[in-house]
Amino acid sequence: LQKELRIITRKGFAPYFLVMWDIVRHASRTCGRGSAAASLVSYVLGITHVDPIRYNLFFERFLHMGRKDPPDIDVDFAWDERDAILDYIFQKYGHEHTAMIANHVTFGARAALREVAKVFGLPEEEIGRVSKRLRGYSIRSIAETIRSHPLFRDLPLDDPWPQIIRLADRINGFPRNLSVHCGGVVITPEPIRHLIPVQKAPKGVQIVQVEKDQAEALGLVKLDILGNRSLAVIRDAVATVRRNTGIGIDFQRINPTLDTKTRAAIARGDTIGVFYVESPAMRLLQQKTRTGDFEHLVIHSSIIRPAANAFIREYIRRLHGGAYEPLHPLLEELLAETYGILSYQEDVSRVAMALAGFDAAEADGLRKIFSKKNNAAQLAQYREKFFAGARQKQVPEAVIEKVWQMILSFSGYSFCKPHSASFAQVSYEAAYLRVHYPAEFMAAVISNRGGYYSTFAYISEARRMGLKVLPVDINASERAYTGRGREIRIGFMQLKGFNDADIEVILQERRANGPFGSFEDFKNRTLLPPSALEILIKAGAFDSLVGIEARPFLLWEVAVERTRAYRSRRRAQHRSAAPLFSASAATELATACKKPPPPRLRPFDQRTLLRHEVETLGFLLSRHPLTLYRHKLKKRCLVPAKDLRQHIGKRVQTVGWFVTGKLVRTKQEEPMEFMSFEDTTAIYEATFFPQAYEKYCHLFTHLRPYILIGKVEEDYGAVTLTVEKVERV
Repeated sequence: LQKELRIITRKGFAPYFLVMWDIVRHASRTCGRGSAAASLVSYVLGITHVDPIRYNLFFERFLHMGRKDPPDIDVDFAWDERDAILDYIFQKYGHEHTAMIANHVTFGARAALREVAKVFGLPEEEIGRVSKRLRGYSIRSIAETIRSHPLFRDLPLDDPWPQIIRLADRINGFPRNLSVHCGGVVITPEPIRHLIPVQKAPKGVQIVQVEKDQAEALGLVKLDILGNRSLAVIRDAVATVRRNTGIGIDFQRINPTLDTKTRAAIARGDTIGVFYVESPAMRLLQQKTRTGDFEHLVIHSSIIRPAANAFIREYIRRLHGGAYEPLHPLLEELLAETYGILSYQEDVSRVAMALAGFDAAEADGLRKIFSKKNNAAQLAQYREKFFAGARQKQVPEAVIEKVWQMILSFSGYSFCKPHSASFAQVSYEAAYLRVHYPAEFMAAVISNRGGYYSTFAYISEARRMGLKVLPVDINASERAYTGRGREIRIGFMQLKGFNDADIEVILQERRANGPFGSFEDFKNRTLLPPSALEILIKAGAFDSLVGIEARPFLLWEVAVERTRAYRSRRRAQHRSAAPLFSASAATELATACKKPPPPRLRPFDQRTLLRHEVETLGFLLSRHPLTLYRHKLKKRCLVPAKDLRQHIGKRVQTVGWFVTGKLVRTKQEEPMEFMSFEDTTAIYEATFFPQAYEKYCHLFTHLRPYILIGKVEEDYGAVTLTVEKVERV
């Protein structure tokens, strides 16, 4: 602690730490992350939450005497509290001294194509037909992508599209406009306009006219105030548990990393909804490693990044006891906890110091060079110095080259260990809540609209967890989803086309005067418009009061009210133009406005009810959509997803509802995709290698099921399906 304080004081950064300390005190829950989590000062101030001594975090990755630029402290706040935190900063430190960082927005491939096509006067539908197919992968050349990617092979592109594509390639990457950085804030001791040009962004906030790297190069100190939905998930789940049970969950007292059930769930990859470990790739890694302890999760949170892809399989082999030789005796202890494989950003610095004699400043410079563009010349200089330093320590040439190649893998992207540890801490808190309070947790996940998956996918997962999902109810639903016991209740927020003002009217009236006793009681007390009433009726919000069979009658009532309102408006217009109309006409109009007798209406059939579910919720609630295809699937010999493990090495066919996908490229730059599907029994992962991807990539939507035919593969305990053929159902 004395060492850190000495460096911080000498470098003049004490005010920076105190400002961050002041800011985090005003938030319900934070996650200080990045290299700052290696600082004991940050930890004792409550800016970060991972003990840097216990987990051997490398302080010099964050700050050292040779560092010329200011330290970088990144803090996550609950996503819906971030604006309030920013308001506090501007008020506390003054608008004259505070501004947000700008983003220099450039034309991406899709935007470039769309902008040029608009100039040519093409209709939106035709532009979208082409531009939407550019989504989801890195595009160096629009023309080359359209020429080579299988998604475009069935798409005729007549004039003027060839010219549009050529022009779009010319502006691809050009500057387009300034926008506001998601969380970068600059605070200056003297008025900021004396130091750098500022302007008002369209949203009203003051911004500097440079982006983050330029701001730092100019000597401005940047604070990162970032939004994180998972912090809001944890906050809301903890609050709901307290309301439901009276139990106060305090993660300062409860250490979730020591909870046996939580560790077991993480080891199984049973983590959908859990921050940072819910993606298909991360869940598969957990299944392959079968480790649920905090230390290994820290490694996995970093090694899963693209930079380390080439070494993940070797890491798993070594973790399971596979023999290996350290890269060099000088690195044996240094990389022991990651089985001899570089896994973190600071590993680059530590290896350079141990193997090539770099000092802390030089080693940090080497690490930083990988994050910069056009770095070839500087990288060549560092390479020469690295090789020369290693040769002086008598390191064999082949070893130097091997270590350097592993260092080069960081030209992609990887985390520093403090950052991974901070994320792992949040992951464990979320996993603890999922394991012990599943209803409250999954309700909070869906309510905060965060995570890797769609609402429907989380609903399906909740059911697989044994939870019952209840429909919208006029007397039981809140704005957000609510969980209690083994049940989740859908909130009014899920209703499509239902606005916040109407939700607030319902909730305020219910709190003030108690539950609604009937449909008429609800109408009279809330005075909601017919359009809102129709949504509530179709969603089944009044079923508990009048029964599902009454829905047609309620809709008829609303239609009558709508008609009467229309006729009343027309009558008012006629009155204002009275000289033009006779008294008899006015009498006839008044008679027509009388409420007609109710007709005899039959309850809606099942098809109509399901259509109303999709119309109001955006998905089917009462059943999984696959159940609608039973008559088409019963003659097929399909393996349920939960039983795929019993067919390892065999060619099978199974049914799947598309959940999500990740497009990647092979070493030969061929596109392939990892996809997730589900049936009514489980979610599973499928691999489409280039040949299969080329044949079937154009088929997939979230609106229908597919028959997948392929071979069941097993890799270190993780089961996937390598797809050979796809059929529409």
